[in-house]
Amino acid sequence: MGNFEKKTAEYLLQIKAIKLQPSNPFTWASGWKSPIYCDNRKTLSFPEVRSYIRDSFAVIIKDLYPQAEMIAGVATGAIAHGALVADKLGLPFIYVRSGAKEHGLGNQIEGFFTKGQKAVVIEDLISTGGSSLNAVTALLESGCEVLGMVAIFTYEFKKAADAFAGANCNINTLSNYSTLVETALKTGYIGQKEVETLKKWRLDPAGWGGK
Repeated sequence: MGNFEKKTAEYLLQIKAIKLQPSNPFTWASGWKSPIYCDNRKTLSFPEVRSYIRDSFAVIIKDLYPQAEMIAGVATGAIAHGALVADKLGLPFIYVRSGAKEHGLGNQIEGFFTKGQKAVVIEDLISTGGSSLNAVTALLESGCEVLGMVAIFTYEFKKAADAFAGANCNINTLSNYSTLVETALKTGYIGQKEVETLKKWRLDPAGWGGK
């Protein structure tokens, strides 16, 4: 997976899908102060990057999950990526909402599937793992067999690793926080002092507070 990790990190920095601002932290929706912000939806606006992500996902799925019968995207960030991968592999596609709709058919899972179908879940970003595993749970409760999840990027939080292990769900990502920081340093995007700040944040993101 090493080749994917470095190249993906380079692309995410290049198109500013990931921004690093240790001296001017972002505020996440959760209220956390963070020196990093990731918006992988931006990758869809760059054909070269979009195609690279699609093709890399396809390689991983063919290698690790050759028995896959369906691709499931996590709404909303991974719907487009999931559809692209499904098209590349010639597989059916569905997507999973964060919760059931409050009108119409009340679906949480959109698209056609049958019980017992083997699915690989596509996600754009892994933070704490909560919303990602919520999608996995919805698929399992609907009778699908979830082979695993593949995502573009992970912050590598211990909380997420523990959550996936506890759910017995395999997770593979194209790149990760450690590789990103290393790549950013080598390309001159950040300096060594900023690297230390970024490392401290990842160890305690909730309590970091930009200090």
